[in-house]
Amino acid sequence: MATSKEARRARIKASIRKNVEGTADRPRMSVFRSNKEIYVQFIDDASGKTLISTSSSDKDFKENGSKVELANAVGKKAAEKAIEAGIAQVVFDRNGYLYHGRIKALAEGAREGGLKF
Repeated sequence: MATSKEARRARIKASIRKNVEGTADRPRMSVFRSNKEIYVQFIDDASGKTLISTSSSDKDFKENGSKVELANAVGKKAAEKAIEAGIAQVVFDRNGYLYHGRIKALAEGAREGGLKF
């Protein structure tokens, strides 16, 4: 019996979250991808709080280029915000998505921006 795309992602996400946990000094960098936008949150799982968030729907980003290029720009902006807040190291949570395309571009943009993970 074939599982749906959502059920498959939920299963992968659960297995990732067993091992990935964010702390105050090394938060979890969680990525959500919709059809149009891409969102990033830096989460402290110990206190259950979102420290920083940014997305491609912010007014900083104008539609220029492909969604992959936009994801790279969001990664750089997220890294810039995190470094301003004193966060240098993160744990990357791909949230059940394949490390490919927009997710990979966002991660590479964050690394270019100075984050270590």
